[in-house]
Amino acid sequence: MTEKELINIPVFDNGPVSKDDGIIVIKNVTKKFGNLLVLDNISMAIEPGKTTVIIGPSGCGKTVLIKHMIGLLRPTTGKVYFKGNRIDNISEDELGKVRTNYGFLFQGGALFDSMSVKENILFPVKQHYKVNKNSGLDDLVKIKLALVGMDGFQEYFPANLSGGQKKRVALARAIALNPEIILYDEPTTGLDPIRSDIINELILKLKNGLGLTSVVVTHDMKSAYKVADRIIMLHHGKIIADGDADHIENHSHPAVQQFIKGQVSEDDLAVIRMGGEELKSQFLPEDFRQ
Repeated sequence: MTEKELINIPVFDNGPVSKDDGIIVIKNVTKKFGNLLVLDNISMAIEPGKTTVIIGPSGCGKTVLIKHMIGLLRPTTGKVYFKGNRIDNISEDELGKVRTNYGFLFQGGALFDSMSVKENILFPVKQHYKVNKNSGLDDLVKIKLALVGMDGFQEYFPANLSGGQKKRVALARAIALNPEIILYDEPTTGLDPIRSDIINELILKLKNGLGLTSVVVTHDMKSAYKVADRIIMLHHGKIIADGDADHIENHSHPAVQQFIKGQVSEDDLAVIRMGGEELKSQFLPEDFRQ
């Protein structure tokens, strides 16, 4: 992939969008919640069979962006396409059919506590298809769990699983319908470095073994560098950097360097170090007596 920098360039203004432009195309998307501007004229295309990682500080619009990709949110202005077909303006019933092409790994896993592992994995199957017989369903669950190293946990409930195990079961559920695309929302959040790397390895395994297209939202730069074919950085709702790992690591934009190095800005430091009257470090019960 050619290294390049895209700073909110509306790359699809001329002519219609086709499936050859990208499996997902975001065209001049702006999203507002009331007066709050979250996405500011974003244009981008997701390459099939590749892993695109979206980074940026909290509140910059990363999760809002991927929710537009699957139709969980609709843009204030702009358009969203899947395989050349516009999806931001279709009905919920039509969106339901489109979503069978997607898997979504939510930040916390979002397993149903009242359901077993097996029931969790079969949930999207039963939501989208009329299942008359149980024959073959046990095999489906076994195959999906084996892919994430969790075969044998079919009858467990989420309360009996560790954080890393929950993420892996949630990933097995995300691939239950054999999707073409998986959207990962902070997949390593809350996990220790070893369990985080297990998730990274699974992202690579599903891409390389099944040819899946992946979009990963993360704050974890170690994870980003390991799994990404391409890294996009958002800042204040805009794209400020777009390229491979080397391009991002050596990017000249100060906000990019601050983020990837985990450095506090000088403005934030000034506030933290600002002098003033010293206050009590704690209060005692008698301080509240009348």
